Amino acid sequence: MANLLSLNVGLPRDIVYKGETIHTGIFKLPVAGRTPLSTLNLDGDRQADLSVHGGPDKAVYGYPVEHYEFWRKELPDAELTPGAFGENFTCTGLLEDELHIGDRFRVGSAVIVVRQPRMPCYKLAAKFQRDDLIERFLRSGRSGFYFSVEAEGEVAHGDEFELLSRASDGITIAEMNLLFFKEKYNQRLLQKAVATSALPQSWRQYFAPRLKG
Repeated sequence: MANLLSLNVGLPRDIVYKGETIHTGIFKLPVAGRTPLSTLNLDGDRQADLSVHGGPDKAVYGYPVEHYEFWRKELPDAELTPGAFGENFTCTGLLEDELHIGDRFRVGSAVIVVRQPRMPCYKLAAKFQRDDLIERFLRSGRSGFYFSVEAEGEVAHGDEFELLSRASDGITIAEMNLLFFKEKYNQRLLQKAVATSALPQSWRQYFAPRLKG
């Protein structure tokens, strides 16, 4: 059974990294009670740089609590509480190798759709003050996943993820991670990706040159 263990939101703030001030929305804190979820974000949650974050295909970021044990070993000095990786949904029972792009779930009274993996930017490194974290995050394959919102509603910690439909022919989040970091020219996976109807257009454009060899 998949559940929403913690619901996390946050507004952008300024931090200093390598002597520069950075405006970022990566800091999320748990909230109690039922929270409205719209097509762009949760109530009380915002992204700082809308050119690369947010939008309909990145409305909500989910991260498996199962990965936290790995990161506690990798980052023993870090404070890893729900929302530590900037996720809105700290969840259990949803993993990258099991989720297909296009899978649909009901959570609370909202309906959400799996859209893409999280590709970290330098703000993840800035949050943890570790230059090596982006490469380690990508290498780990523990990316988490973005959802779009098919039907707006309200969500709260403790809600169950009810599977409504499985896009079993669609590429999985784990396979997308392979294409991005380890097997960039795997033609089988590239073909599978572009044949996935729920894949965002930005990813199709990104993969197009590789399909041409």
